[in-house]
Amino acid sequence: MKLTINGTTTELDTEPDMPLLWALRDFLGLRGTKYGCGKGLCGACTVHLDGQPRRSCQLTVADAASGEITTIEGLSGDGSHPLQQAWRDFNVPQCGYCQSGQLMSASALLASNPAPSDAEINTAMAGNLCRCGTYPRIRAAIRSVAADAASGAGASAAEDGA
Repeated sequence: MKLTINGTTTELDTEPDMPLLWALRDFLGLRGTKYGCGKGLCGACTVHLDGQPRRSCQLTVADAASGEITTIEGLSGDGSHPLQQAWRDFNVPQCGYCQSGQLMSASALLASNPAPSDAEINTAMAGNLCRCGTYPRIRAAIRSVAADAASGAGASAAEDGA
């Protein structure tokens, strides 16, 4: 089965009904995408499929083979994406476990809506759970990136592949 992940096409010898999460982590060594609940409820396993946030624990390899997959490793290999920088600036992570999924959902939001309201941020991020409760810092970091993009202070999230 062929998958296009982070711009590279890879052939995998897996069962078509295998969850994409396991293919990413166990076969390709892309461990930034986390296993959380296994039911698509927590958001820790969020990746993009054709730019849309999807739960990789609920997405089969066969379903993902039809599109372009982006993982947290594909967002920015060196951590320089504006959202990753904002996450650091606003001290968002505590334990950090949910953060790759949070970042993937936030980047998809800003790619489709570069100036979201707080209500739109809350809606887009609602499926991503954070046991540490850093939601106010997550929202502040997203607002900061949106404001920087609007003022021209930083590259827009859409230009950076968010």
